[in-house]
Amino acid sequence: MGWTALFFVAPLVLLVVYSFAQTDFLTFEIKYDWTLQNYGNVFEGLYLDAILRSLLLSAGATLACLLVGFPVALTIAQAPGRWQLLLLLGVMVPFWTSFIVRTYGIFSLIGDSGPLADLLASLGLIEDGGLRLLFTPVGIGIGIVYSYLPLMILPLYVALERIDRSVIDAANDLGASPARVLWRVVLPLAKPGIAAGCILVGIPATGEYVIPQILGGGKTLMVGNVVADQFLSSGDYPFGSALAMVLTAIVLIVLAILRRGERTGPVTA
Repeated sequence: MGWTALFFVAPLVLLVVYSFAQTDFLTFEIKYDWTLQNYGNVFEGLYLDAILRSLLLSAGATLACLLVGFPVALTIAQAPGRWQLLLLLGVMVPFWTSFIVRTYGIFSLIGDSGPLADLLASLGLIEDGGLRLLFTPVGIGIGIVYSYLPLMILPLYVALERIDRSVIDAANDLGASPARVLWRVVLPLAKPGIAAGCILVGIPATGEYVIPQILGGGKTLMVGNVVADQFLSSGDYPFGSALAMVLTAIVLIVLAILRRGERTGPVTA
């Protein structure tokens, strides 16, 4: 409780106090006038666009991670013991590499003169230099999916690996098709893993700073970049704190919804 109070509660209280203050831009002194103006400014054009863009990119990247990660996790869960270990290592080892190094790896991969562009150009699908994924929301989304995919696969694997095989065999014996077994048996039993994976991917992706900075080149602003600019460039701590508190509130609401979905019992097959 002491560590939590020191490293979580105290900084959060400090942000709350700052968010109701004002900055004198002549002296850059913080005045505690207890105003709501900072929160009103959050929902103005540029900043509201950054929040909505962050939420949309986070939701899209989380969904993409789920669609890509579920078949991978299911394959690992159904693999024999030795292969299961090797496949898990294949998922985890890239995740141990430096986050910035992996982000620059994606930068090189999806660049206009990168391997992906060369491959598509050789197949006649695009013109030379016509990939244009860097410095776009799509490129940022690709970077988020690549970077956070292991955080989706691992909880899905844990949930799928715990499913009693006899339940699936019973559904097959009762005449259920593979698609119906997946939809009515496997997915409901994997719901805790789905919720945990969405939390682990969606929350950090919403406030992501490094990936938009590198892959977006400062052209596609997300709320994490805006908050950092307020603290590091503008020196407007109160407004940056208000932005951070609004983002925290949104994340807590989404987290409560996902946790509620996780506690909901599986659908009867």
